[in-house]
Amino acid sequence: MASGDLERGKNISNNNNNRGSYSSGSYYVEPGSDQQWTSWLIPMFVVANVAVFIVAMYINNCPKNNWEGGRGCVARFLGRLSFEPLKENPLFGPSSSTLQKLGALEWDKVVHEHQGWRLITCIWLHAGVIHLLANMLSLVFIGIRLEQQFGFVRVGFVYLLSGFGGSILSALFIQRSISVGASGALFGLLGAMLSELLANWSIYTNKNGNDHCSWCHYLSCVPTSKWKCGN
Repeated sequence: MASGDLERGKNISNNNNNRGSYSSGSYYVEPGSDQQWTSWLIPMFVVANVAVFIVAMYINNCPKNNWEGGRGCVARFLGRLSFEPLKENPLFGPSSSTLQKLGALEWDKVVHEHQGWRLITCIWLHAGVIHLLANMLSLVFIGIRLEQQFGFVRVGFVYLLSGFGGSILSALFIQRSISVGASGALFGLLGAMLSELLANWSIYTNKNGNDHCSWCHYLSCVPTSKWKCGN
């Protein structure tokens, strides 16, 4: 009896050691472990983007500043928060002049008037409700998982650096119109997520990895009406 307990304890100890050596050589973080982070930075980014959009609509004040005297404004019941006519902005948002005033990226102003701060401010501006919703849903879907796994410092750094890099590329290739949005930052987070997936491919595709990733087994099996993919 005692020898059986000792042998059982030895096996458990060996399994724990093997598990520790296995996970220490990768970037994978087991869900539910102490290494999981609470996501708060990504929700704050979402709130900040929504708040900036509301401020932009308030400053835009379509009923007062529109050249048609407010008759063409969309959703006029919103008052000064109503949207510009769809022929001017089909994304349900402010005018281009308002976005330019608030810090939209414009090549001429960045290069010739030395307004480099527009490379940062344009990340927080959005052209309309549709643009805002698309970016914020993507940010929540991608960013929260990454922040829970890698922490707010790394995710925040990737987000801001990617947004800045995207602004530089926009300034180089879009020189005849203004540019706004967090698309560059989102692509940076998407790249981080894909690189993490590739770095831990062997973990996600084996049986133990699938226990921690409910959707990863679909990478090697596509369910049909004739068979199912088991976990």
